[in-house]
Amino acid sequence: MDKVNLSKEKIDYTIDLLITMTVEDICEETGKDSKDVLKEFLLSKTGKALYDKDTRIWCNGPAYIAEMYMEELANKTS
Repeated sequence: MDKVNLSKEKIDYTIDLLITMTVEDICEETGKDSKDVLKEFLLSKTGKALYDKDTRIWCNGPAYIAEMYMEELANKTS
């Protein structure tokens, strides 16, 4: 994928929207409260990587990001 020149504000908005959608997906899958999921997600490696614009994880959809997060959790308990 070619790099797209987006403003910092647009990228930040996109990331915030992705986090909201990702947290909703995770809540549906796990049955956990959204406040708890949001807090845990933001502290996770996946959540931190999402804010690192160089990883370009923000270019993916919420289902992909939720799956990354769930794999991270599964690897922690393994």
